[in-house]
Amino acid sequence: MRLPPARGPLTAGIFAQLGGPPRELEPPLTTPPPAWALDDGDLQLALFACYELHYRGFDDVDDHWEWQPSLLAARRKLEHCLESALAFAVPRPPAVPPQQVRHALAGLVAEEEASGPSLAAHLQREADLERFREFVVHRSIYHLKEADPHTWAIPRLHGGPKAALVEIQADEYGGGRAERMHAELFRTTMTGLGLDDSYGAYLSRVPGITLAVSNVMSLFGLHRRLRGALAGHLAALEMTSSLPNRRYALALRHLGGDAATTRFYEEHVQADAVHEQVAAHDLCAGLAAQEPALSGDILYGAACALAVERRWAEHVMDRWQRGASSLEGHGDLAGHGSRRHALECDAIEGEVAAARPSRVPSRFPGRHAG
Repeated sequence: MRLPPARGPLTAGIFAQLGGPPRELEPPLTTPPPAWALDDGDLQLALFACYELHYRGFDDVDDHWEWQPSLLAARRKLEHCLESALAFAVPRPPAVPPQQVRHALAGLVAEEEASGPSLAAHLQREADLERFREFVVHRSIYHLKEADPHTWAIPRLHGGPKAALVEIQADEYGGGRAERMHAELFRTTMTGLGLDDSYGAYLSRVPGITLAVSNVMSLFGLHRRLRGALAGHLAALEMTSSLPNRRYALALRHLGGDAATTRFYEEHVQADAVHEQVAAHDLCAGLAAQEPALSGDILYGAACALAVERRWAEHVMDRWQRGASSLEGHGDLAGHGSRRHALECDAIEGEVAAARPSRVPSRFPGRHAG
């Protein structure tokens, strides 16, 4: 992956210097106000790029930049803006005793599911192939490195909570089998939909809020002081995963997806039904019992995960309801990666009720939508 095009003064200034040898960055950085920061593509891309140096990096950026002190100082300013944005957007849940953490997590999830927009239900009922592909492009920013941000917590935990997190992560990484890693399963979904499965291929196409979804995980993961928030974040993801993934699988099957293309979602239906129990009880409740002072952080991390996901879903749904793309820029999403196998579509004849295709892609003979 190479550095994407800049989106504004923050990325322009940082990217221009990352393209050369490590040196002192030229301050200052002017960040947006908290009310705008979660959606600000320039801020979120700048922070994403700083974080990416701790993951797989960029082909055109010297690895020595990862720990360059002035870049870390710049990143900290960007992080302060993100933390302020979260504080502005996400009310901190009331503190509870450690023994009530699991119940409080369930309450947060139930409240969100009762009030937030259901993108999964929309995709199951109404999505056509192009909208589903857009959805997958958004999700590729995280799913192609799925589990990595939460893995930062492993060396920061001990005892039961550490064992619980390792249990979850081992499943995410395929139990030691590369072809079963969730990131690899998602690559198969992408290629089955004719998308580019290469790491970071769509970084320039996703909006700021999509990048914020990933950045919040990295923020929590890269700071030991936020280990409680990271545990709560993971629990919220696991506790809201099974039903949506069932709906995604059904939607993709309805659109003609074969077993390989839908496997990523079907795998999560089963795996996350177990993970949510491990994450809520063994990880979060166990961590709260060990360190009662982290109980509030655990709930706040979960609340942040739910709020940012809701904001992302609202962005996507709003764009679609207005007949617009939820992505940035223009151009074909067709894949150009080495593992590409395009999803060929038949011509759709006549009017299509509710924007659904009347025939499935020709790659899946004998199966029809509806």
